[in-house]
Amino acid sequence: MTQLAVPLSMTPTNPDSDTSGFPAGYFIVRSVGSNRLLDVTRDDIEDGTEIALWPEKEKSLVESFRNPETNNQVFFIDTSGALCSRSAGHAIDVEDERLVLRHRRPVSLPFPNAYAHPPPKFSYSAKTGEITVHFTCDPSYPPPGSSSQAWQSKTYLLTSIPMRKPRTLIDDASDFIASSILTPISFLTGAPPPSPARPDAVFNGDIDLTEDELVEEERGDEAEVDDAATWGRRVRVVGVQKKEKDMMDLLLSEKVRNRRRWVVTPLRTGNARTAS
Repeated sequence: MTQLAVPLSMTPTNPDSDTSGFPAGYFIVRSVGSNRLLDVTRDDIEDGTEIALWPEKEKSLVESFRNPETNNQVFFIDTSGALCSRSAGHAIDVEDERLVLRHRRPVSLPFPNAYAHPPPKFSYSAKTGEITVHFTCDPSYPPPGSSSQAWQSKTYLLTSIPMRKPRTLIDDASDFIASSILTPISFLTGAPPPSPARPDAVFNGDIDLTEDELVEEERGDEAEVDDAATWGRRVRVVGVQKKEKDMMDLLLSEKVRNRRRWVVTPLRTGNARTAS
């Protein structure tokens, strides 16, 4: 009689453990928008090392077949509920909207502060594909006496950031011609002048703002171009007003929504195969 062996996860599911939507055991986290994996940069273990996106380095999901050197793309939820890196063994924190490795630190006063604070918790929704970050205090860590409750009105989401290839001399020359020649010609001929700068024009470099300084909802199509030759991409934690989130989700383009979507895949101890 032929039976199908069911793939095994790295650890059995404990109904009493809370993994906040993530699978029990080890898993990889793939960005839908960029098709890259969360990756501890340079496979480092130092405090403050950034977590970014990098092409998948190991295709097998079977633990015994995987190269251990790719464990910097593997994560897990520990017994305290923190998201952790397998290769470094440290929890993931948020610093200036970036994901970073965080070593355990002693309490310093006044607590909490930017140096010493409770680690954030991460949750995953397989239905929406969103990874939400939950803070127990204001993530800006304001000085004593100047705190506000505005941060509690936001939902914090993990999103990937597109990267355009660098501008060339031809791009700059085109802008110069458009601003120095076409505008005077339009004045003489009576034609309408060029339209004001749009968010996508801002992103292109007409106004010196980085991609991180653009509000997600204000990005144009040009700002979503992701054609840089470099392999890595950045991730950021963005705050969205809770009462406006559902409405704004309807207004976002598919590219923006995909940047907020993730696929979490567990590793397995065995491969699916048939046996007599």
